[in-house]
Amino acid sequence: MKKVSFSEFGGPDVLRLIDAEEPHAGPGQIRIAVRAAGVNPVDWRIREGQFQKVHPIELPAGVGLDASGVVDEVRAGVEGVRAGDRVFGEGASTYAEFAVLSAWARMPEHLTFEEAAGYPSVVETALRIIHQVGVRPGQTLLVSGASGGVGSAVLQIARDRGITVIGTAGAANQDYLRSLGAIATTYGEGWTERVRQLGHIDAALDLAGSGVIRELVGLTGDPQKVISIADLGAPEFGVRFSGVAGSVPDALIEAAALIERGKLHIPVEKTYTLAEAAAAHIDSHAGHTRGRRVIVV
Repeated sequence: MKKVSFSEFGGPDVLRLIDAEEPHAGPGQIRIAVRAAGVNPVDWRIREGQFQKVHPIELPAGVGLDASGVVDEVRAGVEGVRAGDRVFGEGASTYAEFAVLSAWARMPEHLTFEEAAGYPSVVETALRIIHQVGVRPGQTLLVSGASGGVGSAVLQIARDRGITVIGTAGAANQDYLRSLGAIATTYGEGWTERVRQLGHIDAALDLAGSGVIRELVGLTGDPQKVISIADLGAPEFGVRFSGVAGSVPDALIEAAALIERGKLHIPVEKTYTLAEAAAAHIDSHAGHTRGRRVIVV
């Protein structure tokens, strides 16, 4: 099968499309014929070796966590799914023609494979950090870097829970944030004053890692009311860095329910082939995403 792999840490040029042996599901796992794989910032952070001190991996390694596809292998002990089912979920080395998933759910009927591949890690992360930051219905949440996949999910989930959301993004994405129910403002010079004029901030999330932790602490008045998923230096300011996933199966079930109720939709901004994985990482690293980027297999 075809698979994207890297044998050394570095830039996107270390990615190679290779011929590899097909993986097989272990206990409690399923294998899918991949139709699409989600592109997440964590993918290129792992490729760069950023997490080696906390979560080391052995090289050569595959790339990708999220995928959608058709079940073609089910191991003993797995219930509720069978070969031929359309699923989306999280596993390992998903930039490939076949991948093993350790967490999955049935795809909502109206979703395409491309759309479904963009949800798993994004929704798990959104649900986790909304819970960790402790924001409650009736309060106001500031989301820095709100137009990407996680931001898109956070805005919609928070609004569904009765939380007012202020989102920062580039000028081109202001209408997009408003379409998701957020009060939108731009980042750049003077952004903290613009946020203050919009009201009191009860909690804040840093999704872009753009060096705004100090400002977010200032806006909330308490480092315990700020969570970052992108700035490894956040703990220097007393801010929690959230990088360990919670229950992905539970997140997938909640994601499917939100999608079915019409309360969650994350658009696919751009698709790539397996051979274009390096380009996908370059674009993801550049930011300014509106929704998700997906590799189509």
